[in-house]
Amino acid sequence: MIRVLLVDDQPLIRSGFRALLEVEDDIEVVAEAADGSECLALAREHLPDIALIDIQMPVVNGIEATRRIAADPTLAGVHVVILTNYGLDEYVFNALRAGAAGFLVKDIHPEDFLHSVRVAARGDALLAPSITRRLINRYVNQPLHTAVDTGLDELTSREREAVALVAQGLSNDQIAARMVISPLTAKTHINRAMTKLHARDRAQLVVLAYESGLATPRNS
Repeated sequence: MIRVLLVDDQPLIRSGFRALLEVEDDIEVVAEAADGSECLALAREHLPDIALIDIQMPVVNGIEATRRIAADPTLAGVHVVILTNYGLDEYVFNALRAGAAGFLVKDIHPEDFLHSVRVAARGDALLAPSITRRLINRYVNQPLHTAVDTGLDELTSREREAVALVAQGLSNDQIAARMVISPLTAKTHINRAMTKLHARDRAQLVVLAYESGLATPRNS
């Protein structure tokens, strides 16, 4: 059962998402919050698998709520998915840096929304290749994090290759085919890279790969 926390200051939006989720046998909405502060309290109480969080909210916004969830060891199993009205608004990349597993546009088709919730629950990043390219092309000139290069030095050549392919938005099966290895081996490379780089999930690997120069808009 996938446990979901809905966080949006608009009751109509929350009720719409709840209606979609609650008809699914494998998904349960455990709580709703109207702002980021309430979100944190409910996340600690219910320990959901997924927190669907709106970016723009009163009291504590979605980015700050995401940052606090990512920084709390007791919430390590909570995957944050940002809800936004625009696919590439100015906050999205900051949300990914803060620890979000991905983002969804609020006018997403219902079947795509349900699929995305399940993808996020597996720990996969919600970043299609086209969205990744557009995001990075927009933010590629932002200052790099100085700690990234040191972490990359710890990766093996195959781990670096796997991370670069993650940055292209490829699935484990696609990465395995590209590297001519089994999907299990591909997953192992990715998991080890996440551990070495202290990345919360695949979305964080995408950010780290581009910030460090391991992946560039030209090769994605």
